[in-house]
Amino acid sequence: MDAAEERRFREFVAVRSPALMGLAYLLTGGDQHAAEDLLQTALAKIVDRWSKVEDPEAYVRRIMYHQQISWWRSAWRRRETVAAVLPEPPEYDRSPAVDLRLALRQALARLTPRQRAVLVLRYFEDLPEKEVARIMGCSVGTVRSTAHRSLARLRALSPEFEELKP
Repeated sequence: MDAAEERRFREFVAVRSPALMGLAYLLTGGDQHAAEDLLQTALAKIVDRWSKVEDPEAYVRRIMYHQQISWWRSAWRRRETVAAVLPEPPEYDRSPAVDLRLALRQALARLTPRQRAVLVLRYFEDLPEKEVARIMGCSVGTVRSTAHRSLARLRALSPEFEELKP
């Protein structure tokens, strides 16, 4: 990679990392450390192909999605982490916005990884169904039906959101 390409890559990382980190956070079910690992892995994978990639953000998103699937499938990710001392519980600001974010994170964690990915890409990233289908490697109909079933399951598993209806 020459100096101009490196500068372009650094600018991309500086400008787009916050949004990509938000996507990684949602894809990992709210695990901050796993989200950081996911984004870092995706950026490490794109750096070798940087000069050949036309749409770097779409490419990084696709890498993140596929990497997260690989992690879900691997057995070592299912093991429990043992710690000698439990961490102190975080102190949360009890404002309604924070409570809503926490409830939403817990609700998304109740879904399957595929359902969570469809909802995140479709509604949080506001991508059209066609783009979600392309990223996930499935048909538009599959995205629609998965989104429909995911929302129904989210409503069934998280009745606390019923009180938030306008």
